[in-house]
Order: sequence, then structure tokens, then C-alpha cells
Amino acid sequence: MTKETEVDKFNLLSFEGKMKTLHLSWVAFFITFVVWFNFAPLLVAVKESLGLSSQEIKTLLILNVAFTIPARVIVGMLTDKYGPRIVYSALLAVCAIPCFAFALADTFTQAAIARFALGLVGAGFVVGIRLVSEWFPHNELGTAEGIYGGWGNFGSAAAKISLPGLALLFGGEDGWRYAMGVTGVLSLFYAVVFFKNVSDTPKGATYYRPKSLSAMEVTSKADFFLLLIMKIPMYAALALLVWKLSSGEISLLTEGAALSIYGGLVLIYVYDCNNVYKVNKNIFVEEVPEIHRYKFKQVAVLNVLYFATFGSELAVISMLALFFLETFELSPVAAGMVAASYAFMNLMSRPGGGWLSDRFGRKPVLLILTTGLAVGYFAMGLIESSWPVWLAAVTAMACSFFVQAGEGAVFAAVPLIKRRMTGQIAGMTGAYGNVGAVVYLTILSMVDYSTFFFVISGTAVLGLGALLLMEEPEGHIAEVQEDGTVELISVSN
Repeated sequence: MTKETEVDKFNLLSFEGKMKTLHLSWVAFFITFVVWFNFAPLLVAVKESLGLSSQEIKTLLILNVAFTIPARVIVGMLTDKYGPRIVYSALLAVCAIPCFAFALADTFTQAAIARFALGLVGAGFVVGIRLVSEWFPHNELGTAEGIYGGWGNFGSAAAKISLPGLALLFGGEDGWRYAMGVTGVLSLFYAVVFFKNVSDTPKGATYYRPKSLSAMEVTSKADFFLLLIMKIPMYAALALLVWKLSSGEISLLTEGAALSIYGGLVLIYVYDCNNVYKVNKNIFVEEVPEIHRYKFKQVAVLNVLYFATFGSELAVISMLALFFLETFELSPVAAGMVAASYAFMNLMSRPGGGWLSDRFGRKPVLLILTTGLAVGYFAMGLIESSWPVWLAAVTAMACSFFVQAGEGAVFAAVPLIKRRMTGQIAGMTGAYGNVGAVVYLTILSMVDYSTFFFVISGTAVLGLGALLLMEEPEGHIAEVQEDGTVELISVSN
């Protein structure tokens, strides 16, 4: 067997060619999640050290995810334009700054600004989606993206496991500061490693870039209006965050400041719509040739599904320990261990969803996994104190399999829509995951646990309805090279 054939094989133990790119990518994503979620494990120490109230802590948790919604869209566009190597390296380096700033914070205001800025690091996910799609063929892409997402996502669990012990190792009141500082140093160091060892494409391959950085391209009038509609929930989620920060016991923003931000969001949306028109105005005067068309409804469906999958995962991870503690009167340690099983499923579930998609098709697998997700959350809504704890834990783990495998299946389809816009599509779909988290956590603040789980189950059913409109990727994606020749990229067998 030749050296070239060995490099082309999908071998997780290899660190050559495409496998080297995959390993370097998931480690980058892993580090971004360690940095993004370095606050929750040290929350008690931060609260005591800075003298924060419970409402101020809750505010910091909200701010941690707020910026990620627009950041994923923006970083996706930058990735398509400048390439994953530069963007991921820059992101890792730049995000070390607010990480250090939070570690050095002495007041709530300083901590809030740093935490808001750290939401940027949550956008790292979309960069790797584009990078991995450049290196793997369609029949391996779901598995590769699943490994990237699942193993990288484990960074949040790794932060929970390692950072409290690291803070104790440093000792003293400032132990948490040093622990957080270490995550910033790690991010800065890996930015250099990534930049020196990764290339955007295999040797000889073309990296296709979008026509414009300011807005996503569409190829029909109907898709133009659908894109404008699909942008609204992202702005609405940001408005919802502003409402939460200006109402109730938090009151971080005055009524006047909140109204100003609402107005600003409306103006930005209008500006955004204008950019979409400028980029796509040609579709109103002439039809796009059939070979260059893609269907934006594919993106819209995947957005809805990621809202229900990753959105629910972010929301459930943040409340599951408390749910088990209050429902079964467990100790905080025991409740945390049971809840941790939900996150641990990511190591196998997300790659599993991608692998199933490669093997049996994107749409059929998504239909099965979304059905399982709806049933799983409905079952979690039925959990009560009379249940055996082990049965409740098994139910949560079974539900988490469908959630995380569904995430893997969603991003097995994302890179097969339009190659040169994979970053933008991944950015929008990824942002919808954060939109889902904001919506679900807001609902949780208003209802009991059972109703919360039933609501997620209901949105999964809506996702099933949307999924019926999705078409299985087939044929080829057409991309134009710099010399004008058209390359056909296969997306099906």
C-alpha cells in the first residue's frame, strides 16, 4: 500500500494529511470551549472574591452567550473571505485578551464587559466547520464534522472537571484568577500552533470565496425574502437579552438605555436587509443559471433544527444539576455527577450522528433523530420525585444522545449546500443554536421544569414539520475558479 493511500484513509490514529487537520481543528474548538465556559466552574469563587449578588452572577451568565449570536454570523463571513487558518488563529489570540481582563477584574462592570467580549470565542465553532469541509469528501464529511464538533464541545466539560482543581492548586483568594489566566495563555499559545501547522485546503485545491463579505448570496426572489425573515429571530433573541438585562431584579440597563438598544437593533436590521439587497439585486433583473443555484430553504430548515438541538443542549446543561438536586433532593455533588452524564454523551453521540448521516443519508437520519429528540424531552417532562434516580438519569442520557447526534447530523448537511459560503451558512445555523438557548432559558424562568421540557419537545415537533421540506443533498455543487472554469464538487454517491 502506498504512502499516498495511507494518508487518504480515515484513520483516527493518524496525524498526517486530512487527519492532522481534523485533530488540530477539534483541539482548537476544544480550547475555545474551555475559555468560553471557564466561568461556571469557578462561579462561587468569583462571586465571593468580587462581592457579587446572585442577580449579578446571573447577568454574567447571560452576557457570556449574548455576543455569540452576531459573532457566529460575522466570523462565518470572515472565514469564507480570509480562510480558516488566519481567522481561527486570530480568534484564539484576540480572545485571550478578554480572558485575561476577566481574570484581573475587580468590579462587576469590568467583569461584565470582559464576559460580554468573551462571547466572541464561542464563534470559533463555525471556522472549523468550513476547514474540515475543505479536507474531507462528502462520504466522510459527516463523521469528520461530528468528531470536530463532539470532541471540541467536550471542552465545556473539561473546564468543569479541571478548573476548580487548578484554582485550588494555585490556592488563596486569587486561585480562580490564575486558573482563568491559564486558559487565556493556552488560547494564545495554540493560536501560534494552529497558524504554523494548518493550511486552508489540501495542496492544489482551490479555496472558493464568496462574492461579497457584507451579506449572504441567494439565487431566487423567494429565497431573498426567506433570508430576510430568517434573520429576524437572531435580532429578536438579542432584544430578549436586553429585556432580561433591563427588567426584574437584574436592571443592569435603564429603561432609556434598553429603548435605545431596541432602536439600534431595528436600524441594524434595516441596514442588514439593505446589504442583502445590494449583494443580490441581480436576481430581480435576471435568473441565476441553474448550475449555480442553491435552495436557501435547506439553510432555513437546518437553522430550525439547530435551534432545537444545540439550543436545548445549552439550556439543559445550565439547569440539569439543579433539576436533579431539587427533584430528588440529592447532594450538589451527586446532582452534578448525574447531570454531567448529559454532556459526556457528546464524545460519541455527535460523531455518531455524523457517521449515520454519511452511511444512511442526511434527511432520513435527521427525521429519526429529531423524532427521538421530541420523544426524549417529552419523557423528561414526565420525570418526578417518585421515579428511581437511575431511571431519570438513563432518560436524560437517552435524550442527550438524540440531541447531540442531531447536532452532528445537522452539520453533516451544512457543508453540502454551497461550498464558498459554508462559513456564512455555518455561522447562521450556529447562531440559531444560541438563539434557541436564549429562548429556552427565558421560558425556564417563567415555567416549571416539566413545562420547560414539554416546550422543547414541542419545538422539536415543529422541527420535524420543517424537515419535511428539506431535500436530500445530491449531485454536485458548482463553483467558479479564478480562470472562469467551473468545478463540480460531489455531494452524493
